[in-house]
Amino acid sequence: MEQSGIKRKISLSRKSVPIEVQGVAKAWKLALARAAYDAIGIELGLVELSQNRSSLAELLDLPPDRALVAMLEGPKDGLGLLMIAPDILAGILEMQMVGRIGKTPPLVRRPTRTDAAMVSGIINSALRGLEVELFQSDDLIWAGGFRYASFLEDARPLPLLLEDVTYQVLKIDISLAEGARTGHILLALPADGRGEVPKAASPPPSRAAELVFKAAMNAQVLEANAELIAVLARISLPLEALLNLKVGDHMALGAAALDQIDLVGLDGKRLASGKLGQNSGLRAVRLAAASSPAAHVDAAIRPAQMPEKATDIQKAG
Repeated sequence: MEQSGIKRKISLSRKSVPIEVQGVAKAWKLALARAAYDAIGIELGLVELSQNRSSLAELLDLPPDRALVAMLEGPKDGLGLLMIAPDILAGILEMQMVGRIGKTPPLVRRPTRTDAAMVSGIINSALRGLEVELFQSDDLIWAGGFRYASFLEDARPLPLLLEDVTYQVLKIDISLAEGARTGHILLALPADGRGEVPKAASPPPSRAAELVFKAAMNAQVLEANAELIAVLARISLPLEALLNLKVGDHMALGAAALDQIDLVGLDGKRLASGKLGQNSGLRAVRLAAASSPAAHVDAAIRPAQMPEKATDIQKAG
C-alpha cells in the first residue's frame, strides 16, 4: 500500500511539470484532450509525449498486454492503429457509465467489442481535431483522413493486416483522476503520406475590398422587403365557435381602438405601436413607439394588403 502511494506521488509530480511539444505531437495532445473532455468531461493529465518513426517490426513490440487495439482506415486504403492501455480504457469507461473514476484498481480483463464501440466516438473526435490543428501543415498529408474502422481482440493479427512500411508513432503517457489510472495511448499511421496536400491560406482582404463588400451587402439588405402585420385587436374564441365561422359573421372587437394598433413581425413579436390613419389616400399606421430609433415614421400600406377590419384571431382550446 505504501509503495502504491509513493508511485502515485511520483506520477503527480511528473504530471505537474509542463511538457513542451511542438508540431504534430502538440496537435495530437490538444485534439485528444479536447475530445475526451467534450465527450465525457474527463481531463487527461499529460505525463510524457513522444513522436518516433518505427518499422512494422518495431511497432508490433509496442502494444501493452490487454490493450484495446483499434484499426483506423485512411486515404487510399491506408491502415493505422490506435491502442489504449487497460487502465486508461477502464478510466474512460468508468466516466461514461458512472460519471467518476473509482479509487480501487479496475478488474483485469480483455477489452471487448462493446468497449471499442464506447470509445470509438472519442477516437474519431480526436482524429478530426488533429486535422483541424494541422489544416495548413504538411503533416496533414500523413496524419489526416483517418477514422475508426474496426476492433481487434488482441494484437496477433496485426502483421497480416498492416503494411510493412515505416510508421509515424505518437505515444502519450496519461494520468487520470490524480494518478488513479495511468497508462498510454499510442497512435501509429503510415509515414509515407497518402492524404491531401493542405490548402494554402488565403490572403486577408484589403481594406478597400472590405469596404466595397460592406457597401454592397448594405445595399442588398436595405432593398429587402420586411413584412409587418397591423393588429387592431386580439380576441379569444372557443374552438367550436372558431370552427363554425363563415362569411358574413360578425365578431365584437371589444376594447379595440384605432389609436392603439400593434405592429408585429412574421414571428409574432411586437415591434412597434401606433394609430390608424391615412397617407395620400392610403390607409396607413403612424408609429407612436418603436423598438428601433426609426420612430414616428409613416408606413403606407396598399389597400389590397389592408383588410376592412384588422383582426388577429387567437385560437383558444
